[in-house]
Amino acid sequence: MNTRLLLILVAATLCAATSAQADDKPADRPPMLWGDSTRLGRPFAKDPSVIRFGGRYLLYYSMAPWAKELAPPNAPRGWAIGIAESRDLVNWKKVGEILPEQECEKKGIVNGRVIQLDGKLHLFYNTYGNGPKDSLCHATSSDGLRFTRNPTNPVWHPTGDWNNGRAIDVDVVEWGGKLILYYATRDPAGKIQMLHAIAADRKSGFGRADWKSLCDGPVLKPELPWETKCIEAPSVIKRGDTLYLFYGGGYNNDPQQIGCATSKDGVHFQRLFTDKPLLANGAPGEWNSSESGHPGLFEDDDGQLYMFYQGNNDHGRTWFLSWVKIGWDGDKPCVIPGLAEK
Repeated sequence: MNTRLLLILVAATLCAATSAQADDKPADRPPMLWGDSTRLGRPFAKDPSVIRFGGRYLLYYSMAPWAKELAPPNAPRGWAIGIAESRDLVNWKKVGEILPEQECEKKGIVNGRVIQLDGKLHLFYNTYGNGPKDSLCHATSSDGLRFTRNPTNPVWHPTGDWNNGRAIDVDVVEWGGKLILYYATRDPAGKIQMLHAIAADRKSGFGRADWKSLCDGPVLKPELPWETKCIEAPSVIKRGDTLYLFYGGGYNNDPQQIGCATSKDGVHFQRLFTDKPLLANGAPGEWNSSESGHPGLFEDDDGQLYMFYQGNNDHGRTWFLSWVKIGWDGDKPCVIPGLAEK
């Protein structure tokens, strides 16, 4: 069925998360626009991470706290991580939630990033609502829906006089016999957001004692005009002997836009896009005019690379998730133009 026809059918109910469509011209609609309506009564989903597991695609995303007027009795407090599934990367259905469970998570959890290791899913995420005390956590799952927490959570927060102790927006990549986590922290004044890297042995349990800092300072911090005061939301892939780190430049609705940098050693990165981002926010009136941000890269079994990302056109009242296909111009990633179906 034609993807554009599918996107005409929009249902935003209070009891189920559904696909949702932004109010823009048909020619401007991306193949996928999706938001979770369960908690706010309007589409709201952020921080996408996608994996193919158990014969379907699984999408992990951040869910806002319940609206007071919609919250059922004993509704969980704070942010949480939602789970949706799809067979075609276009149509999504909510199938689960990962709710705060441990003491360190009681104010909320967000930004679930998954990697498959030895047949099991490993979820890395961060606590939310604690300001400079937000930290990184770890959990595992055999089915992608139910996760067992690492008993040592939180497994990481930075130290030293170059940061304020915060750790959010994590991503994970297997590299050189290690698992590397890239995450966002801030300067001591809490004004500048930047990226740091830590690593653990691939054969470890990824608990608190297993992680070591790869450097004493940021691996990437904002320098370009379009990055304003923030680099966050890392999403890392391997290509040959090179790591490609996609990131969000600018705070939410600043607008945040997406860039990319490369590294041969996992620590020293060189930007590929300086004059303008890889993916900019949309023009006035388009669904993503306020932001195109928080990338989540996913490579399908056929080798096609997708960049999932979040956007909106109302300064964050709603949040939709979408994707673009990524191709290559030599060693440089590029957005494949057009609205071809999956």
